[in-house]
Amino acid sequence: MGDRWRIEVDRGVCIGSGMCVSTAPGGFRLEGARQSHPSEAEAEPSEAVLAAAEGCPVEAIAIRLSDTGEPVFPPDE
Repeated sequence: MGDRWRIEVDRGVCIGSGMCVSTAPGGFRLEGARQSHPSEAEAEPSEAVLAAAEGCPVEAIAIRLSDTGEPVFPPDE
């Protein structure tokens, strides 16, 4: 886990459950419309952020390697 991650939340899919904020409080925040946003568009790899993406009930969170765009989550099948 040495490469930086680009974290994206699909706001058209996000239901504002807040699970990502609970799982990775430093990685996500809920804004006025109760939709999730990454705290930073790019961040150091984090087990908590990965767990938040994996646990999102509507799969609205995507993580990619910043330099190559290679998917971290969801993994490329």
